[in-house]
Amino acid sequence: MKRRSFVKLSAATAAMAAVAAPSLASPSSTTRKGQPFQMKYAPHLGMFKNHAGDDPVDQLNFMADEGFTAFEDNSMKSRSIETQEAMARTMASRGIEMGVFVAAKIYWQEPNLASANKELQDEFLQNIRESVEVAKRVNATWMTVVPGHLDLRRDMGYQTVNAIDNLKRACDILEPHNLVMVLEPLNPMNHPGLFLTKVSQAFEICRAVGSPACKILDDLYHQQITEGNLIPNIDAAWDEIAYFQIGDNPGRNEPTTGEINYKNVFKHIQSKGYDGILGMEHGNAAPGKEGERALIDAYRSVDSF
Repeated sequence: MKRRSFVKLSAATAAMAAVAAPSLASPSSTTRKGQPFQMKYAPHLGMFKNHAGDDPVDQLNFMADEGFTAFEDNSMKSRSIETQEAMARTMASRGIEMGVFVAAKIYWQEPNLASANKELQDEFLQNIRESVEVAKRVNATWMTVVPGHLDLRRDMGYQTVNAIDNLKRACDILEPHNLVMVLEPLNPMNHPGLFLTKVSQAFEICRAVGSPACKILDDLYHQQITEGNLIPNIDAAWDEIAYFQIGDNPGRNEPTTGEINYKNVFKHIQSKGYDGILGMEHGNAAPGKEGERALIDAYRSVDSF
């Protein structure tokens, strides 16, 4: 056979095979749209604004339409009561569970919970009292607490005792309402100088506080940077972990965009019986509607186990 004829025949055969062969790619979110995810992944406002616009209620409805059954909002406490109530009604009607919101002012540059400053301690407890009312309004169980900056003039042991004492006082406020503050260790590269950095440290503090109202928020993005060893650390701290957050590294975007094998991590968490929320505290790797759709597709791919 002449080479020219062979090339034409090969090209035609390849084209026919491409049309006839089934796709080997995982199902896209468009083919599974509306089917609930296996796990309670919780988007936040702004994540799907190109599809849903700026209105919080419209964004919640879009999340529900795509199969998300949870939601979190760090800024919920600062929203108007009218907005909180409107969002709560939408979540209730669409079967969306409320995740964390930030319970108290975060001190990024100075110590508060680790210090012996009574004025800052009182401010923290007042923030917790206010957050109880927010939690009731939006049907939340969990609220995030970041214990603030290190006290560079004080030994770590004394700082730890100060933090524990302050958290015990907060538990006295939260326990009667069956509410839980979750302590979030943050990585020292993005947030240098903070008091709480490791899951093991949070575990020690929660054990010392000794209350069901004080548990750990294990943000897997932060912990991949700080200490790695994600699954063994999950197992070691399991009894004190009440909430997870997600973000791949590097980039702090959706799963499959970095180095963390989230499919295995989620499978492991589910195998341990976890049926709580996994907050999507990350950005979108790509812009626009295409980036939002790619993000949803990424969660579909890691949710299939």
